[in-house]
Amino acid sequence: MFDIVTDMAAKRAEITPDRIAFVEQANGRNWSFAEVNRAANGMAAGLTDMGLTEGDRVAILCPNTTTFFIALFACQKSGLVLCPLNWRQPAPELIDTLAPFPPRVILHDTTFAGPAYDVAEAFSVPAVAFEGQVSEWIDAGTDGSAGVIPADRLWYLLFTSGTTGRPKAVIQTARMSWANAVNIGQAIDLTSQDRAVNFLPLFHTAGINLYTLPVFLSGGCSTVLSKFDDATVLTMLQAGDISQFFGVPAIYQALSLSPDIDRVEWATIRCGCGGAPLPEPLIRFFADRGARVLNGFGMTETGPTVFLMDEANAEAKIGSVGRPQMLTECRLDGVVDGETGEGEIQFRGPNITPGYYQNDEATRGAFTKDGWLKTGDVGHRDADGFYFIVDRIKDMYISGGENVYPAEVERILVQHPDVLEAAVIGVPDNKWGEVGAAYLMPRPGHAIDGEALRLWCRERLAAYKVPAHVAQVDDFPRTAAGKIRKPDLRKEFSA
Repeated sequence: MFDIVTDMAAKRAEITPDRIAFVEQANGRNWSFAEVNRAANGMAAGLTDMGLTEGDRVAILCPNTTTFFIALFACQKSGLVLCPLNWRQPAPELIDTLAPFPPRVILHDTTFAGPAYDVAEAFSVPAVAFEGQVSEWIDAGTDGSAGVIPADRLWYLLFTSGTTGRPKAVIQTARMSWANAVNIGQAIDLTSQDRAVNFLPLFHTAGINLYTLPVFLSGGCSTVLSKFDDATVLTMLQAGDISQFFGVPAIYQALSLSPDIDRVEWATIRCGCGGAPLPEPLIRFFADRGARVLNGFGMTETGPTVFLMDEANAEAKIGSVGRPQMLTECRLDGVVDGETGEGEIQFRGPNITPGYYQNDEATRGAFTKDGWLKTGDVGHRDADGFYFIVDRIKDMYISGGENVYPAEVERILVQHPDVLEAAVIGVPDNKWGEVGAAYLMPRPGHAIDGEALRLWCRERLAAYKVPAHVAQVDDFPRTAAGKIRKPDLRKEFSA
């Protein structure tokens, strides 16, 4: 795509210095693009004055805040590597995550001073508070640019959820960010007039890249919330403060249950969804209110945007994640190009990560010999070129010799009037080898009758796909992206 890129904050400040880039909801402060660039210059200088040099790692522990993005741009300017930490994890887990590549400094806000100091002490490095030295760096910032930047230089690291062991650090580069901005920007018609809201965790790719960084690069404005709050978000939507909205299914679920849901002019807002499939009942719920929620698909390793449904086909192709976007090639392993079929989804393009940081073995295992990223997801392509995610390969189980994809069963379960959300796993069975176990969260005011639900399923599913076990839950163990942690459910069933 390209070998060098411009200093993102400086170039945006050069083009539209006085336009508002960020609104900090916690304190009401507006940050212009020029102010963001000056602040990033100040922070870059401060970190460099501490003795950090290109390639050194800067850990950061904070809720959603504009200061995070200032740190992100500061690291791009100085060649440092930002390492966003999961504030949901206790200090021992954070220390274990960072152990293979210790940081040189920990940046933090007051909220997470305790674990930040514990991490800093473990690695014998300074912990620098936003409210103290970081603020001084920002205030001392001046105009200027770092000039051109190698497009593939390591910029920041995002850690996988670690469901199969110690988290892997996924390399993120400026090239990936620009490719993602093109992929998502052209798909949702992103312009400098757009307004978005940032509330997804910033230690996750969606928090940074859907849509905050693309909005910044387009010259638009993002309101930064410290965390998701349905009442606050609905108030912003109702007031017309948001034109582009992205959420994971759990966010749409929470909004749908609010008594204020119908006060929003949904037809005026372009809505996207990712992280997990949006159930058909929710798609239709919002469609009835004028909103076409566009399903998409991506990974930390893909920057993340690779698929997004288009508005014209959103209702006709319910369940699809759309077609591959502008700067991404896609293929299904074992399926001839252009034909329908089912196989593992594989990608290549400028939005794909170079690999896992200091983990050559994991990097080799993630790519085919001819350079395509293996997703571990089974997909299907229809005759019109639209893609559907069947399920994770590792989630499939075999019951009586038949392959069962839990996602297919889950799509049926959430159509039951008592079921709000469903997760199905394969569990051992003496007769069939494996059978399904369904964990179900009921709709408010409803209860789930397991046997009645199984009878209902038999009218809609082959017998071997009907869950043998049904359990009602108040909520699910989830990742930062809102995905249900199925390994935790398997442990619970085994126990």
